[in-house]
Amino acid sequence: MTEEEVEGMQRFKVGELVVDPGTPILMEGSNSPQLFTALHGMGLRFRHLENGERQVINFVFPGDFLGLQAGLMGEMGHSVEATTKMTLCVFNRSELWSYIRADPERGFELAWLAAVEEHFLGETLTTVGQRTALQAIAWAFVRIYLRVKACGNGGDGAIRFPFKQKDLADALGLSLVHTNKTIGILKSRQLIGWTGEEVLIHDLAGLAKVGLTTVSKPKNRPIM
Repeated sequence: MTEEEVEGMQRFKVGELVVDPGTPILMEGSNSPQLFTALHGMGLRFRHLENGERQVINFVFPGDFLGLQAGLMGEMGHSVEATTKMTLCVFNRSELWSYIRADPERGFELAWLAAVEEHFLGETLTTVGQRTALQAIAWAFVRIYLRVKACGNGGDGAIRFPFKQKDLADALGLSLVHTNKTIGILKSRQLIGWTGEEVLIHDLAGLAKVGLTTVSKPKNRPIM
């Protein structure tokens, strides 16, 4: 950003918020008066069904913009929760439109972020519907690795991944047992390693081949 753009962002920004793991950031059905950018830490976007089951929509990484759904549609269609300690940049939703009118390029970048999110959800739906469990989990680790690396946290094939196998299973529509066995297969093939909160990608190209996907450098991502 130019110095003027940074100054404009600072006028739109109302502060920063630090939350602990497990803290709800946005609630499904709520009409939050605030929007957030994740500066540090990771979280989950998810929905709960009436039968108590949970569908993880995707993972939250640094740089993600949160709350746009409520800003445009009046309420959140899903919940967002912190998985780790998170630092959030806080914006006043009521100032969103005046901010975009003052800087239309920011409005375009907001639309770009929404389009990327839509594209990813389409790819996820294809994965849930058409990829096998082995292909789906391989695809997921390729996408996650590239996203985390884009944040500057993917050196030497190692990434921080503070999520549980259940989170990954819920995101891909798989049972926990099936997910556990499938991860074991990927480990036995020397494609990945997963210990604690760290995932090691031993063979990214090989993992992408199993996941029926490609390894492409992520595009420069605007930050709100």
